[in-house]
Amino acid sequence: MDEPIIQPMATHLESLRKYSLVVADTGDIDAVARWKPQDATTNPSLLLASAEDPRYQPFVESAVRQASGDIPAAMELLFVLFGTEILKHVAGRVSTEVDARLSFDTEKSIAKARRFAELYEKAGVSRSRVLIKLASTWEGIRAAEKLEREGIHCNMTLLFSFAQAVACADAGVTLISPFVGRIYDWHKQARKLDDIPIEEDPGVASVTRIYNYYKQHGYKTQVMGASFRKTGQIVALAGCDLLTIAPDLLDKLSKAEGQLPRKLSPEEAKRQSIARISLDEKAFRWMHNEDAMATEKLAEGIRRFDADARKLERLITSLAAAVPAK
Repeated sequence: MDEPIIQPMATHLESLRKYSLVVADTGDIDAVARWKPQDATTNPSLLLASAEDPRYQPFVESAVRQASGDIPAAMELLFVLFGTEILKHVAGRVSTEVDARLSFDTEKSIAKARRFAELYEKAGVSRSRVLIKLASTWEGIRAAEKLEREGIHCNMTLLFSFAQAVACADAGVTLISPFVGRIYDWHKQARKLDDIPIEEDPGVASVTRIYNYYKQHGYKTQVMGASFRKTGQIVALAGCDLLTIAPDLLDKLSKAEGQLPRKLSPEEAKRQSIARISLDEKAFRWMHNEDAMATEKLAEGIRRFDADARKLERLITSLAAAVPAK
């Protein structure tokens, strides 16, 4: 008698992919190639880490040469070079972030986003495969609203408050990235705890609330949980439209066996009774200001991304002195 064929047990990552689009949160092109996610997200911190990696030195040198010593132009080109290379390994989109220093300048944010779209198009990449990341400030949301009408799709980042989520949906943005891990970090520190149980995790609760609100009221804006600290947070959000996950957590999910239950669904959201909120600028600023965590983490996130962008700028400047112009 033939031996029965034993099918390998599904992993948490395989199970998760049944409910949510999995996105790689990294600038490491090799990691993207390995995990083959649907989309990939980048930011200045991730690209700084990749630019310092000897494997990706040719990208930095190429950007410097093409820009002929113009450092701001080299920065733009480097972001697009990484994004273009990442797109060779994903079926969907890559997210590229606007300079954090423009977080409170609507018009300059729009100009920078248009510049990225232009550079991608010159590289043969259509707008449909690029998401422009903007900080979820009032000014960033207004920039995204205008860019979406031009066919430049936006991923709103550094999102911590419900006010930000409501304003982004009303602006018709393509995607939001609420930061689970950073919300968790703030509350853990504020409460002086070593950990917070998943069922009480404020980051997980925040994304769940946003997801249910969007589905209840039929918003097209997608929710992409981001900034995870542990796999339990990811598992608790199975069913969220998208989940952007760092390579180390993707690895853990790929090694954990078993089926995952779906936690979030449009059907469940529609069964709830959630009042719709309308926010003008004053109401937005007040509601966001009332959330101490969100106010602090948004400001801190902008500063952190700016600091890493300046480090990247200094790295490019030092290389520009050694790399001959094209």
